[in-house]
Amino acid sequence: MLKILTAPHPLLRQKAQPVEHITDDIRLILDKMIDLMYQTDGIGLAANQVGILKRMVVIDIGADCPYKDLYPLKMINPSLEAISDNTIIYEEGCLSVPGEREKVKRSEMVSVSYTTPEGELKKIEVSGLLAVCIQHEIDHLNGVLFVDRLSKLKQELTWKHYEKQHKKTKGAPL
Repeated sequence: MLKILTAPHPLLRQKAQPVEHITDDIRLILDKMIDLMYQTDGIGLAANQVGILKRMVVIDIGADCPYKDLYPLKMINPSLEAISDNTIIYEEGCLSVPGEREKVKRSEMVSVSYTTPEGELKKIEVSGLLAVCIQHEIDHLNGVLFVDRLSKLKQELTWKHYEKQHKKTKGAPL
């Protein structure tokens, strides 16, 4: 059974490794990640967040998705091919940093390539919430949390609030 890891778990800060071969086990993990994402009311989940250091993410932003035929998105080895210079600000949260939400500046549009569970290589260009979500999840695969995208002062305030709310001050450093 998969469980979402929360900060300051050290696996959240590690870089995920590429998936070399797509197997039934990989497809099963992706299906379980989707189930867990839905159970926790998330819109995205990276394998790092469930303790698996493989480059895999699942995403479902709901009714706003322009790619309903691909939903829920199951991305293996996603790679940002291009990002726009234009930025947008979205209030982000994270299943691995529960209770914290902050405004984060990200590229408004991204081009991402990935492999499907069936082994098909896809490339899509997306904008808005889906672009934000993809960037957020790929950050996870690189050991980066959304809080890292904030100013130093905002990071300190967010982590202090998080520690106070979750009483994790005796754990590993954030």
